[in-house]
Amino acid sequence: MLAAFVRAFRTPDLRNKLLFTLSIIVLFRLGSHLPTPGVSYPLVQNCLASRDASGDAASGFLNLANLFSGGALLQLSVFALGIMPYITASIIVQLLTVVIPRFEELKKEGQAGTTKMTQYTRYLTIGLAVLQSSTLVTFARNPSTLFGPACDNILVDSSFVTILIMVLTMTAGTGLIMWLGELITDRGVGNGMSLLIFLSIASSFPRALWAIKDNQGWGTFLGVILLGLFVIAAVVFVEQSQRRIPVQYAKRMVGRRMYGGTSTYIPLKVNMANVIPVIFAASLMALPGMIAQFNTDPTQTPPLWVQWVQTNLTKGDHPVYMIIYTALIIFFTFFYVSITFNPTEVADNMKKYGGFIPGIRAGRPTAEYLNYVITRITVPGALYLAIVSLIPLIAIAAIGADQNFPFGGTSILIIVGVGLETVKQIEAQLQQRHYEGFLR
Repeated sequence: MLAAFVRAFRTPDLRNKLLFTLSIIVLFRLGSHLPTPGVSYPLVQNCLASRDASGDAASGFLNLANLFSGGALLQLSVFALGIMPYITASIIVQLLTVVIPRFEELKKEGQAGTTKMTQYTRYLTIGLAVLQSSTLVTFARNPSTLFGPACDNILVDSSFVTILIMVLTMTAGTGLIMWLGELITDRGVGNGMSLLIFLSIASSFPRALWAIKDNQGWGTFLGVILLGLFVIAAVVFVEQSQRRIPVQYAKRMVGRRMYGGTSTYIPLKVNMANVIPVIFAASLMALPGMIAQFNTDPTQTPPLWVQWVQTNLTKGDHPVYMIIYTALIIFFTFFYVSITFNPTEVADNMKKYGGFIPGIRAGRPTAEYLNYVITRITVPGALYLAIVSLIPLIAIAAIGADQNFPFGGTSILIIVGVGLETVKQIEAQLQQRHYEGFLR
């Protein structure tokens, strides 16, 4: 692998792509530590230190957003929102293709339709950035919701003009991140947005691991490292697993030329939903706690339902939280796969071009067979996502690890998935020049 990496840098065009990608990564990390105008950087660092010392944590959704921003969210930097608005916008646009006929038509138009939907995603990203930055600034005016009761002020000035500048700065930061990601996709190596998410999550690993060493000692630290290696190996194995449905294309004459007569397959991954169900489930699990927080009056006894939510649905190590979280992940896995993979459409396309599955009649029987197979594959895929997502929660209950336990949940799924895809792209470019690839 190291030899192939050296050869990649010896290839001029591939070396330029790698260096360009690295330069964008450096710029992205610089913006993640550049404070937003109106925010006192020393006060934010003091609040973060007091939060870590007291064990207070923000809500589940804020923790997830902070993870995707590489810790920039709770530092209220220029890139505080990170890539989260773009992820949300992409998911919304993808779901709307099932609801809005216009989006479904654009999806079928090929490259032109994809370009149009990408433009819609950009507009929606900016709109969500304005909304999320306004919400974050609202939290910043009352920083105890982010950092705990020990923090009472992090803003230099809370005037309307300063607040407006903060919102515009964070929104512009999101737009710049989106542009940087597209630059990497066009002129660099790998998918730009995915690489920026990868970088944000990976940047939190050293701090999380070192916190485990400081709090639990070297024995627990080494145990977590071994567990992490095992989890990574298991995730790589499952992410690479697929069910291949054989497809045979009949021979047909077009003019004087013969077409068809080839054999191929439809690759159905075990985890076709990727990390989307985990994000959906984590976001929904954060809603009850946020609603209960807005219905809490310090001078009065909270209602019974608020007490139940605060007891059962605010801490990830509670059994009730784990059960509901697992059920949501399984539900969203089936829901998302049913939206993204349409057996009837696949069967119709196969029939149109003369393709068939050996032993299965074309048309409706093929669609029923594909639906049967995808349902059976989704069951272990959903259980796999649930197990990986429960690893951080079990770690919190077992060893008292930080809320952002690195080896599990969305973090490990994204790290492994993006890493595999990026390595495959570099390998493909090396193979074009008759070099040995990374995965051999």
